[in-house]
Amino acid sequence: MDRCVVLVDAGYLLGAAASLLAGEPSRSRITVDHAAVVQGLRERAERETGQPLLRIYWFDGAPDRVPQPEHRRLRVMPRVTVRLGALTRTDGRWAQKGVDAAMHAELSELARNRACSDVVLVTGDGDLLPGMMSAKEHGVAVHLWAVQAADGDYNQSEDLVAEADERRVLDREWITQAVQARDTGAVCPPPGARPEIAAILSAPLPESAMPGPAAKPPRPTQQPEPAKNGHAPATTEPGAAKTGVPTPKDLAGLGGGRGPAGGHPTPQPPAAATLRWSSEKGWIERGPGSEAADPGLPTLAQLTSAEQRWADREEDITAVSGDPFEVGQVFARRWIDRLGDPSGLQTLSAEYPRVPHRIDGELLRYAARFGLLAHKDDQIDEHDRYAIRAGFWREVDSRSAGPRSDPAPSA
Repeated sequence: MDRCVVLVDAGYLLGAAASLLAGEPSRSRITVDHAAVVQGLRERAERETGQPLLRIYWFDGAPDRVPQPEHRRLRVMPRVTVRLGALTRTDGRWAQKGVDAAMHAELSELARNRACSDVVLVTGDGDLLPGMMSAKEHGVAVHLWAVQAADGDYNQSEDLVAEADERRVLDREWITQAVQARDTGAVCPPPGARPEIAAILSAPLPESAMPGPAAKPPRPTQQPEPAKNGHAPATTEPGAAKTGVPTPKDLAGLGGGRGPAGGHPTPQPPAAATLRWSSEKGWIERGPGSEAADPGLPTLAQLTSAEQRWADREEDITAVSGDPFEVGQVFARRWIDRLGDPSGLQTLSAEYPRVPHRIDGELLRYAARFGLLAHKDDQIDEHDRYAIRAGFWREVDSRSAGPRSDPAPSA
């Protein structure tokens, strides 16, 4: 059959590209335009083999063989088939398992069934040598493509190179059409502090906010000194703040009341206070004898129709890269566009810096769809969580009152 097929070992292609462009084989050091990679492979294969493309097979590893965002985007592209092996972590390093065996089986099957006349292999693994020899015995021309090595030497098995019918190198110019080194120094900026929050933290505490004689001491061997002149008592505890920064329990005594500008907070009875707690599930407000307080904002799921849900999944697969900051922005954009009521956006903006509990949980579940948050060691990646929420607030800012600014430093 006069057609060509391309078999790509993604671990080799992208790892070698990362070594070439970023100096180390970690794929996290590069950004990849997969559509451009596929288009470039197709055009070059058809030009060099002189045959129309039948299909590109993309072989890669994934934790538990669960498709990652890039795999979901690739497998819906025309003439692309994704085959996944396992991705395991040993001694702190990730390793693919079963990818070379899958490539060997596919290569042998294509040659045995005479499905193509030419096969392009983008790999460096010598384990493919028996499959390459079998394909040649069935009359298939084998083209071996290498990625330009960072040190100018071979990054392929010499036996594989010797057995190939044709050899080509994907040089830096070709690679940079679809792959770029990631700027590791660019870390998404934190949302600016709100002036009212800075004012709460800098204000001295009233005596009513201090623990009374019956309060449980922070340490069994220490007793807190009584408050003087409305300021927090001094402490000898290592690492303790010396300026009396209030704890969530202390803030409960404030009740949210404020005096004149620049004055002290107006004490409220503790019975009417609201405590704010933070946890891995987001912020939760609890008042005495009540359930978690919530501003009453609808979730994205409540605002989304079945048709919109299908379109969202299509966009996630084809357009959203899976970058944590972008994921937060996309979620916020959809929520705002479907909310309709402008007052809801203002209510959400007033909740800064906490994302209301139900919306925050939905945001993190959405992020998990892109392989974020839950890693092989079952630990939460706090940097990803931070970037997701930062992207969420950046989108909210752009739709409401503009970017938040840090308060002016006090004299």
